Amino acid sequence: MKEAEECGMHTQGGCCCCGKSDSPKHAEESSSIAWPIISFILLIAGLILRHTGMEWFSWQGVELVWFMIAFLPVGLPVIKEAWEAALQKYYFSEFSLMVIASIGAFCIGEYPEAVAVMLFYTIGETLQGHAVSRASRNISQLLDVRPERTDVLREGVYVNVAPQEIKVGEQIEVKPGERVSLDGVLLEERALFDTSALTGESMPRTINKGEEVLAGMIVYGQAVHIQVNRPFEQSALARILTLVKDASERKAPTELFIRRFARIYTPVVISLALLIILIPALVGMIVPSFHYVFSDWLYRGLVFLVISCPCALVISVPLGYFGGIGAASRAGILFKGGNYLDAITRVNTIAFDKTGTLTTGRFEVIGMKNKDISGSELLGILLSVEQKSTHPVAQAVVRYATKQKAAAVAVSAMHELAGHGVEAVVNGRGVLVGNIRLLTERGINVPEEVSDSVATVVVCAVDGEYAGHLFLSDTLKEDAQEAVTRLKKLNITDITLLSGDKQQIVDSFAGHLGIDKAYGNLLPEDKATRIEQMTAEPDRFVAFVGDGLNDAPVLALSDVGIAMGGLGSDAAIESADIVIQTDQPSKVATAIIIGRTTRNIVRQNIVGAVGVKMLVLLAGALGYATLWGAVFADVGVALLAVLNSVRILRKKF
Repeated sequence: MKEAEECGMHTQGGCCCCGKSDSPKHAEESSSIAWPIISFILLIAGLILRHTGMEWFSWQGVELVWFMIAFLPVGLPVIKEAWEAALQKYYFSEFSLMVIASIGAFCIGEYPEAVAVMLFYTIGETLQGHAVSRASRNISQLLDVRPERTDVLREGVYVNVAPQEIKVGEQIEVKPGERVSLDGVLLEERALFDTSALTGESMPRTINKGEEVLAGMIVYGQAVHIQVNRPFEQSALARILTLVKDASERKAPTELFIRRFARIYTPVVISLALLIILIPALVGMIVPSFHYVFSDWLYRGLVFLVISCPCALVISVPLGYFGGIGAASRAGILFKGGNYLDAITRVNTIAFDKTGTLTTGRFEVIGMKNKDISGSELLGILLSVEQKSTHPVAQAVVRYATKQKAAAVAVSAMHELAGHGVEAVVNGRGVLVGNIRLLTERGINVPEEVSDSVATVVVCAVDGEYAGHLFLSDTLKEDAQEAVTRLKKLNITDITLLSGDKQQIVDSFAGHLGIDKAYGNLLPEDKATRIEQMTAEPDRFVAFVGDGLNDAPVLALSDVGIAMGGLGSDAAIESADIVIQTDQPSKVATAIIIGRTTRNIVRQNIVGAVGVKMLVLLAGALGYATLWGAVFADVGVALLAVLNSVRILRKKF
């Protein structure tokens, strides 16, 4: 029973269905059905002999010995567990309930029922153990997809070694159809990868030379070479695995309550079972007309004892949360604990960061206007000046000009003007490229439509005269509109947009998305203040969705912090309660749906288990239920609860 202390689904003084299947010894017992089969054959044979009236079977002691032999294969392991539990001071374990019930049945001559208590309990435990193990294996197989061997370049030859032996800086080769074992940088010009193990998305992703490839991705089409940039134990997939495993240790409030409940519940029902036996005896002493039969009331007490086992609650509630975490992981959503599965169901207010959360964070050209020079000439100048810059706006200009097939021209001199733009000589002509302030400071008139624009503007002047401009804007993610629509369908209508961008730009995006509240010009501390104000309001449970990097304080202050983690974002994984690996804001609604589904399954288990047990407990106390019925009800309810818990793994979200 020592392992019971280490099992998240085990409770002191309660049931340890799960705890049994976790140790190698119990795994062997669960997988072996030989002893229960022997016990079952002997039980059926004994019943036949009893009811056919075989003379030798009715000899003194033969029937007792027969059913005792039938009892031992399934009874001894449970008696051993009850003894080990008692040594650990777990006197009121499920095992002790089964042992007391069996001994009591033997004492009153109900030998077949004594065997049945242990036999059907053992069969139920075996089935439950298989269900729990299967759920655990499904989640482990879903996540732990790292290959055991990898080809690494050493002394000019690729050798096959364990990924743990490969050092940062070494080059590995991954063949088509194989999984990447370590994080690294792609050395090919470009390659196609299946990222579903990390993101839950089936669409392949193209990665270019110099970009990061993560452990767990599958290579398409060609062999690729990757330079390792993280050791095995620090890979993105290793961190995700650790996160999911740790999540099972963080208990939801319902789960913690059930564990506390079971520790009190078991000794209480043992006391009630004794009262069922003793109170009628006292009544019989006081009321002469009341005929008290000890064996009848002992039998009722035993029935009450068997059906009282809290197994269904103790195992199915934590398994429900475990299943929810697994289902979310498959959808590319990482919950850091069952407590956050519970918390997200209470969310009624959501605040979104803009850049990197609802938008791509990547500027794109949305309009162009030229004056006195052709559009192709304007783009050629802009391409020539901006192509060596790493600034996001400059890169957006270069992408647009290249897409328009503009031709770069010779630049003979170029000087960067910090915070303003660039001054250059292109084909012997003086060129200014930058923001509006650059041109106005040089006394160059800019059209009013450009000055009043909300969008980001890149203006160009040639030989002291305004020549044209480009309008640029951050772009919404493909599913940004879907994210807001889905949340509203879930009756979450209190949605706010927070951003450090200009208020006009934030208002524009909010209007396009159908978000009523939008606040711009916010520094990180301003966002934190807004969230503090929101969480302070009564009946408001706030989730903040950010990119996990510059929003760490806000993620921590909100009731539930949700990060657009992307692939391998350390900041997101560290700062948030929930991580959306796919960077898709629509997955926020998916996370809420998974949380609500998990909550419903847990509630169904609790209501179903308690409801059935109360009915059978009442029937047993009144003499309308047998030990057979009690065993079937206990094992059956527990098994149904387990099956109900694991079905979330099969649902598609």
